[in-house]
Amino acid sequence: MQRHAQTEVDEFLRLRHLAERGVASAQHSLGFMYFNGQGVAQSHELAVAWYRQAANAGLEHAQYNLGVMFQKGQGADIDFAEAAHWYQLAAEQGYAAAQYNLGWLYAKGQGVPHDTERARYWFAKAAEQGDPGAQNNLGMMYDTGKGVPQDFAQAIMWYRKAAEQGYARAQFNLGLRYDNGQGVAQDGKQALGWFRKAADQGYAAAQFNLALRYDKGQDVPADAARAIKWYTLAAEQDHVSSQFNLGLIYDNGNGVPRDAALALKWYRRAAELGHAGAQNNLGQCYDHGQGVAQDHREAAHWYRKASEAGHPAAQYHLALLYEQGQGVPRDQQEAVFWYRKAADQGHLRAQFDIGLRYETGQGVPQDGRKALAWFRRAADQDYVAAQFMLGQIHDRDDGPAPDLLQANAWYRKAAEQGHTLACFTLGLRCDNGQGMPRDFQQALSWYLAAAQQGHARAQLNAGLMFLSGQGTPADAEQAWRWLSLAERGGQPAATRHLAAAAARLAPHQLDALRAAPGLLPA
Repeated sequence: MQRHAQTEVDEFLRLRHLAERGVASAQHSLGFMYFNGQGVAQSHELAVAWYRQAANAGLEHAQYNLGVMFQKGQGADIDFAEAAHWYQLAAEQGYAAAQYNLGWLYAKGQGVPHDTERARYWFAKAAEQGDPGAQNNLGMMYDTGKGVPQDFAQAIMWYRKAAEQGYARAQFNLGLRYDNGQGVAQDGKQALGWFRKAADQGYAAAQFNLALRYDKGQDVPADAARAIKWYTLAAEQDHVSSQFNLGLIYDNGNGVPRDAALALKWYRRAAELGHAGAQNNLGQCYDHGQGVAQDHREAAHWYRKASEAGHPAAQYHLALLYEQGQGVPRDQQEAVFWYRKAADQGHLRAQFDIGLRYETGQGVPQDGRKALAWFRRAADQDYVAAQFMLGQIHDRDDGPAPDLLQANAWYRKAAEQGHTLACFTLGLRCDNGQGMPRDFQQALSWYLAAAQQGHARAQLNAGLMFLSGQGTPADAEQAWRWLSLAERGGQPAATRHLAAAAARLAPHQLDALRAAPGLLPA
């Protein structure tokens, strides 16, 4: 080690002797030694000084290195115009790395006017010399149609040239094209192969895409352990979507035991990087005390961050905190503000709750027609509670839009989604012929749908129909079963009819019914 250090010092002294006599290659090498601290104390300022001398002598390596130092602010203040000047000199001498960097400056408008055509020109110069970064960038320009006519075939050609040199970004881009079938026939296995090549080099976006495939079983068998492995590798590089997905995996127990602490860890990592979904979920962790002590103030903090980024679920949750005065002062107007923000973005529960507020006049002036409009927006998206509420609104004679046919249509939509009260209400309408032809068979069908969900009045009505043979052949056993459940559910009328059903049954039938689990009267 000591001998090596002495060799470096000797080399430094030899180069300094030549550099001071104007040998450009020695000046460049001396700048390199100062830059890396080889044989001398590291000094980026002296590296700049020696690179400049060699660059002024026309040495393209030195011109390039000097451009890099001005671009990055190493040994000098960041100066993109000065960087562009030195890159230009080296690029004109055919130095590929300088051509590539000059292309970037034109693409970004740093130190030179923003000019996609000049960017393409210099990327092409470097790409033709085999520079993989320039080949990838040229591919991206053809891919997006920036500075050139969009041409997926050209994009694929340049991506492939760079990818075959092991350039990870190009491997990822080529994987994306095989994934979506742009410029090539869609091929999930080819996409997977290119993503894997880029992922193996540590390219975070490719690691994320590989993880997604294992997570969802796309082109590979679903494998939670491998998904977590690749998400974690990307997440440790601060790939925010990977961090969020890890949070979801541990939160929901997808292929692994649920782990609230790990979910919290990854949500927090993503939230701190500005991921609105993670901020919302972190807020929920604090809101409900999942993996952390319950803290409504901290929940409000994270909900607000996500809300200000436009996350509708967070806006809804923040509205709830204002409505309840948890973690924030109770403020109905502020609650309405955030409910409306979420509702305007299509959040169904927020639309329903805004409708309720106009219905009741809580935090807003009471307005039945606005309530109706908000309920309809949610109902049209199959939000079942809103469909049932619309049925009730149209059902009222004193409401903004009384209409029995409309009421029954909305009750049916809700009932078809299994809404218990809508099923029962529709059973009553069919039973009584209210707003529709009387139909005992349909009535029984809807009563049973509600009864099976534990609705005691529907159980009573179903039992009575089986007892009397309305809409179905009389069936004392079925009558007894439903009337027993209705009695247990607090329907006193069921007791008398239960006795009538029992009277129609043989002793052995009654004994079997009474022995059936869950069907004995209370």
